[in-house]
Amino acid sequence: MALQNIGASNRNDAFYRYKMPKMVTKTEGKGNGIKTNIVNNVDIAKALARPASYTTKYFGCELGAQSKFDEKTGTSLVNGAHSTSKLASLLEAFIKRYVQCYGCGNPETEIVITKSQMVNLKCAACGFVSECDMRDKLTTFILKNPPEAKKVGKDKKAMRRAEKERVKEGEAADEAMKRLKKKDGCSKVSKKDASDEEISPKHDGSADDDDDDDDGIQWQTDTSREAAEKRMKELSAATAEMVMISLDEEEEKKSLGHEMKEYLKKGLPISELKAFISSLSEPPQEVIDALFNALFDGVGKDFLKEAMKKKDYLAAATQEEGSQMHLLNSFGSFCGKSGNGEAVKEAAQVLKALYDEDVVEEEFVLEWYQKGLAGADKSSPVWKSVKPFVVWLQSAESESEGEA
Repeated sequence: MALQNIGASNRNDAFYRYKMPKMVTKTEGKGNGIKTNIVNNVDIAKALARPASYTTKYFGCELGAQSKFDEKTGTSLVNGAHSTSKLASLLEAFIKRYVQCYGCGNPETEIVITKSQMVNLKCAACGFVSECDMRDKLTTFILKNPPEAKKVGKDKKAMRRAEKERVKEGEAADEAMKRLKKKDGCSKVSKKDASDEEISPKHDGSADDDDDDDDGIQWQTDTSREAAEKRMKELSAATAEMVMISLDEEEEKKSLGHEMKEYLKKGLPISELKAFISSLSEPPQEVIDALFNALFDGVGKDFLKEAMKKKDYLAAATQEEGSQMHLLNSFGSFCGKSGNGEAVKEAAQVLKALYDEDVVEEEFVLEWYQKGLAGADKSSPVWKSVKPFVVWLQSAESESEGEA
């Protein structure tokens, strides 16, 4: 059986893994009873993960002809004589509207009918939810004949419950540890303050001065002006030193970011970026952070669009060992920043696009994701956003291992 790539835009991609059978048709009958039989419609629909009745109905709606799909025999008939090329072009339109993700173009989507009776496509790769045009006649047919719900095995449900319980236990343990550290920290501060205070004994008149018993002694902080001024000076000096260190670090980061922006403004060939990055003395992670922020500063809704424009810069910056992980860290930090809520919505699509363009490889994406979930920034919204893509990546890896 001859196969072809799913989606006209992927027709010439020799390495595309989503394929479907080439359409085969046959004209049956004569005169007013002439019909076109899509011989392998069931196989095509199976490859698209859609009911065969959907494609048959779509052909009928678009051609203005009666159509019928027989569930028992698997026969798909459309009244009238129609060429294979015409039906094939209609199939491409069906794929674009009801199979491919509107966000990333991946065909691994699931039809979801909302409570408000809207037909959506949920992408398994990037998590994007595409809203189908409800003016299309086929949507009425889909609402009346919804796809069968996927049955989740008991073992998978049990695994999910166990995972949720594990996460809850981990969060509870983290909270308990934080409270313990906070309490311990307060105790240490109190002890330090007490030891730093100048104290002097004050004798109670009811006790003898020569008595060795401490019962008559009350210890009191020295509240003289000189002692207070001394403590204030020491505290002010320590605070000023901490502020200066913080300002120096912030200024250093700003200067690196400024230097990166000035370099990009020059419009030099991308091939020279690697040499420029290598010439910088700052740690590699800070350099990639500065580059990423310089490239995407102020980007919100158009994160994916801008990432595609600037992908060559990112590719040039990830040639050295360990640089892909640095880029992923910068990507995560950027998405997790306050005010980047619009950008984080497109995080999965951007990550998939960088993966498709070979800017980041599968093993680094999975390692970055696992470390992120267990790291200090595990509450960042980026992990929830990219999860659908990571799950898809893991399932694709499992499939390839199974085929091998």
